[in-house]
Amino acid sequence: MSTIELGDVYAKAEGHEFNQVPDGYVIYQTSRDRVHFLNPTAVIVYELCDGKHTVEAIGRYMQESFSLPTPPIDEVKTCLDTLLKEDLVKPWTPSSSAA
Repeated sequence: MSTIELGDVYAKAEGHEFNQVPDGYVIYQTSRDRVHFLNPTAVIVYELCDGKHTVEAIGRYMQESFSLPTPPIDEVKTCLDTLLKEDLVKPWTPSSSAA
C-alpha cells in the first residue's frame, strides 16, 4: 500500500463516466478503456474525494454513517489505495484547483 496519511486530501480524476446502479457505481475509465465497479462503501469514499475531506475526515464520516465504535481508517486507506492505483482519484493540492 502506498503511504496514505491522515491529513491527505484526494480528488476524483478526470475522464470518467459513471452510472449509479442499485448496489454502487459503474465507472467507465475512457483513457484506459476500463470498467470499474464500486460497492456502496467505496462510493462514499469516492464521493468524499472532493478536494475538501482529509483521510481522517472520511474515516470519521464512515464511523458516524455506520455507527462504528472507531473510524475505519485502515479500511479507508485500503480503499483509497485501490482508487489511486486504478487512477480513479488523485492526490489533491491547492494548485490542482487552479486548472
